[in-house]
Amino acid sequence: MTLVLPSPSLAPALLAAPGPQQRRAMAKAITLLESTRRDHRAQADALLTELLPHTGKSFRLGISGVPGVGKSTFIEALGLFLIARGHRVAVLAVDPSSSVSGGSILGDKTRMERLSMDERAYIRPSPSSGTLGGVAEKTREAMLVCEAAGFDVVIVETVGVGQSETAVAGMTDMYVLLQLPNAGDDLQAIKKGVMELADLVVINKADLDWAAATRAQAQIGSSLRIYGFHGHSHTDHATSGKTWHPQVMQLSALKPEQGDGLERFWAQVSAYRELQQTQGHWLAKRQQQAQSWMWERIHAGLRQQFAASPAVSAQLPQITEDVLQGRLAPSTAARQLLNFFSGDEK
Repeated sequence: MTLVLPSPSLAPALLAAPGPQQRRAMAKAITLLESTRRDHRAQADALLTELLPHTGKSFRLGISGVPGVGKSTFIEALGLFLIARGHRVAVLAVDPSSSVSGGSILGDKTRMERLSMDERAYIRPSPSSGTLGGVAEKTREAMLVCEAAGFDVVIVETVGVGQSETAVAGMTDMYVLLQLPNAGDDLQAIKKGVMELADLVVINKADLDWAAATRAQAQIGSSLRIYGFHGHSHTDHATSGKTWHPQVMQLSALKPEQGDGLERFWAQVSAYRELQQTQGHWLAKRQQQAQSWMWERIHAGLRQQFAASPAVSAQLPQITEDVLQGRLAPSTAARQLLNFFSGDEK
């Protein structure tokens, strides 16, 4: 299908007042960003440069958790809660892609029916396309589009497929991990790859078993203290000297009036945000994330160029066979292929 691009730029419509025209421009802009065509990539880069001065003012919230933990229900309840308090909420929901067909269900608009119907919300489902980290390749760029359009809360919902689902922590201001009341054994509850990055752990669906949720809250809280999963927190003795340690709370998205509720959840989020901004870590974290994003794209671009190199393609079958047959060490093979790629065959 041919992507029809407006002329000369999508930026004016994106920066205009909220309305149907802006929403159409957002959809077209994100589709443009997701395109792999070289000419579209050049237009996308120009659009991002034009939008950049209008970005960076939102709160970026990452939501993670295993399938079935209730991420979509939680996000819809949170989105409606925030909209009622005057916020505009964008949700970038990443669905798993099929390893066979490459297709994706993209069902988040169906699961978040009430939120998707509100003009103050914008939901964009995207396929993960096999990208590690649980987020789509262009999630960061889509986030900038949402910010430029004036959405002051951007939520990234990840696929929730395993321990590799940590990239969201590197692109958001706060990383929230959802857990079930009966999450399983201790090791399941304290997976280091995810837990050490979480700023807030929420025991969701607590209404199913409040006693189990309380036990899970105590268990995870104890694990966080024992294993010291707070390496990402900061202390600034020059200011308040306060440190943010990962918090654990229980909540029911379907019955927010019970237990801690969404209001207490947002109070925790606001306390975290205020502490980070007061101590000067907010801007530093954003700058570090921008630098990491740049190098991530450099590495991805180099991988693509390497794979497309005619010199590499000509040598790859024989070198691969030599590795498989034990005639060539993998490290030596890698250096030879890199030399072919760079043109230095000595």
